[in-house]
Amino acid sequence: MHSYRISHAARLLGVSDDTVRRWIDQGALPTTGESPVTVPGAALAAHAADVAAAAHDASDVLSSARNKFVGLVTRVQIDGVMAQVDIQAGPHRVVSLMSSEAVRELELEPGSLAVAVVKATNVIVETPKD
Repeated sequence: MHSYRISHAARLLGVSDDTVRRWIDQGALPTTGESPVTVPGAALAAHAADVAAAAHDASDVLSSARNKFVGLVTRVQIDGVMAQVDIQAGPHRVVSLMSSEAVRELELEPGSLAVAVVKATNVIVETPKD
C-alpha cells in the first residue's frame, strides 16, 4: 500500500500543505495513523478525482470526451496563421496549437477561462523507482 506525507500529497494535488492538513482535520482525507502523518494512496487518488470532478466545465455541453482540463489561459502566442495557447489547469500545463483565427473567435487571452479537451491514442505512463 502506497502512502504519502502531507507535503508530497499537497504537491500531487496542487494545493498547499495547510489545505491537506485542513482536509485531514475535516475528515475529507484519512491518515494511516503513522508518524509522521501520511495519507493512504488510494484515498488520495479518490480525493483527487473528487476535486477534479468538482471543477466547473464552462462549456455546459454534453460530450463524450473524458480528458477535460478546466483552467486559465496563461499565454497566447500568435504567429501568422497558427497560435500557441497555454492553459494552467491546477498543477497541469496544457498547450494547444490552433489557428490564429480560432484564437480570435474564442477571444482567448491571458486570464480567460478555458476547457482543454485532450484526445490521445498513445499515452505513456511512468512510475518512479522505489
